[in-house]
Amino acid sequence: MSRLQNLNPAVGKFLDLIRYSEGTSTVRGSDDGYNVLFGGELFPSYADHPRKLITLPINGRPVASTAAGGYQLLSRYWDAYHKSLSLTGGFTPENQDRVAIQQIRERRALDDIKAGRIAEAIAKCSNIWASFPGNNYGQNPHKLEKLLQWWAAHA
Repeated sequence: MSRLQNLNPAVGKFLDLIRYSEGTSTVRGSDDGYNVLFGGELFPSYADHPRKLITLPINGRPVASTAAGGYQLLSRYWDAYHKSLSLTGGFTPENQDRVAIQQIRERRALDDIKAGRIAEAIAKCSNIWASFPGNNYGQNPHKLEKLLQWWAAHA
């Protein structure tokens, strides 16, 4: 569950959907995905983005990434959003939520989420999250039907 208070329920649920899709919230022993590195290892502190470069084979090719947290945010984007959003504190779950919401806002998908147009919101955000269908990252995105089933099951 997202950690921000007074959040629109549909937006909070969409954040949960992202963490589910990215595979972070389902990592055993994780803090609802907020402390997961690319590849599924856990990191121990929210003081800052862990900045750990990990290389894994995906579809027969090496993929190197600093992705971390519930939304698998790259360290360079964390640095940019930390500054542009004037965030205080570290790579906390709340700050991860704030960055994800800003990314959704930048893709103009917030109104779609609030109106229940989830397929449209997923499409608009597909270039952010590799697990969403419709991108060309080559990292085995979920099928839209699976994500919509998750959405319906978590009403």
